[in-house]
Amino acid sequence: MEENKMTVSSPFGLHLVHLDLKGAPPKVSYLAEIFPLFRTLGANGLLVEYEDMFPYEGELKPLRAEHAYSASEIKEILNLAKLHKLEVIPLVQTFGHMEFVLKHQEFSHLREVEMFPNALNPHKEESLMLVSAMIDQVVALHDGLRWFHIGSDEVYYLGEGEESKQWLQKEENSTEKLFLSHMKAVASCMVSSHPEVKPIVWDDMLRGVSEETLTESGVAQLMEPMIWDYAPDLDEDDKVLLIEKYRKCGFPKLWFASAFKGATGANQSLTLIGHHLKNHLQWLKVANSTPADMLQGIALTGWQRYDHFSVLCELLPVGIPSLAVCLQALQNGGYSEKVKENVEKQLGLSSLEIDTFMSESSGTFPGSDIFTLVTQVCFYLKPSVDELLERNRYVTGWFSPYHRKRRIVHPIMMLHFQPDALSLLAKWNAVMQELQAALERVFYMCTLEEWMEENVHPSLHKLQEVVDDLDKAIQAQS
Repeated sequence: MEENKMTVSSPFGLHLVHLDLKGAPPKVSYLAEIFPLFRTLGANGLLVEYEDMFPYEGELKPLRAEHAYSASEIKEILNLAKLHKLEVIPLVQTFGHMEFVLKHQEFSHLREVEMFPNALNPHKEESLMLVSAMIDQVVALHDGLRWFHIGSDEVYYLGEGEESKQWLQKEENSTEKLFLSHMKAVASCMVSSHPEVKPIVWDDMLRGVSEETLTESGVAQLMEPMIWDYAPDLDEDDKVLLIEKYRKCGFPKLWFASAFKGATGANQSLTLIGHHLKNHLQWLKVANSTPADMLQGIALTGWQRYDHFSVLCELLPVGIPSLAVCLQALQNGGYSEKVKENVEKQLGLSSLEIDTFMSESSGTFPGSDIFTLVTQVCFYLKPSVDELLERNRYVTGWFSPYHRKRRIVHPIMMLHFQPDALSLLAKWNAVMQELQAALERVFYMCTLEEWMEENVHPSLHKLQEVVDDLDKAIQAQS
């Protein structure tokens, strides 16, 4: 790891950029553009959460998304990462957040709770066979792996399946022991098949487990916990106590996880840099109170969906300025005017705004056109349409829903708002075409359609309908 170690100012060996591919997965051509920037900004690794973008084969083929990467594209991504000295750690969920697997009829019988596709039933031998097969296929495409993240966060409704309820009737059993036994089984399988690869696990399901139970489980010898907290005011003392607990339980190494985007709202479209910067500054404080020989690195998470079924949050290009600030703050041991100037220079930004959303945004980094156009849409599209339709007195007074339905319009009043409506529609149609072209260069069509339907179409369709109704009313009068 020495050759990849960051500057002396950073307490972390590895700075991993998280690629959450369960939403808006970028084309390989975009990754080729962005990986050099990651490295320049201070990253030296990637935490790649494949979800349904991995080209699973055989019985696992149904897990593939329609636009999943091919095996050759995975190889291309890994070669690009190697070229830019970014160590790859794959992430595959093996307990909770299994919707991309358990939504399929072929695997629905492996649900913990019959109605819910989120968690795997830990009592069935087939469950372990399933996740082991997934891990094996992913490992097979990756050469020289040192770590593999087996997920296991937020295993909601664990213990509420029928088999679990029966198991829990025995006095010595608990949901904590149920969680630990499955996680241990997954990690043991992996270590047995791939002894050179160390499993990493999200730590949230471990936090409430007593020291005694955690120590007795034997999981500490098998895996490394990744402590995650995305809050700007995370409790430093609380984290230091948690780290000490994990050390006492026998975990020799651990990781931290922060967030540079995707942690401030399921439908968030813009990234508030200051929120995420504070999160990283808090993690730096925690790192400085952590035994240096325990700390492997930090993953800067960039969530793209809160879960498989939720809407998209900020697109990767929109989060790049935040990622840049957070990486540079870690590399320099804090945030300063020097860090700000360096980020502005690297991204081609005239002015970096930390504490507010960047209203006037432009840059020269890959995807900066998406950043600019998305910002424009988020700031001005809905307000400008609402201003015309709900606050223009000629529209509200002389072209209300009542008038529109009956195709009534006063010719004089029409002159007061028709030019504005046509001008606004032309302006936003032009922006939409520009944004569509920019998105097409980076993302697949399904991402483009989803983002436009969620963020552009509602306002644009309202405006288009008013213009169409106006045309009909004029024709009705002629």
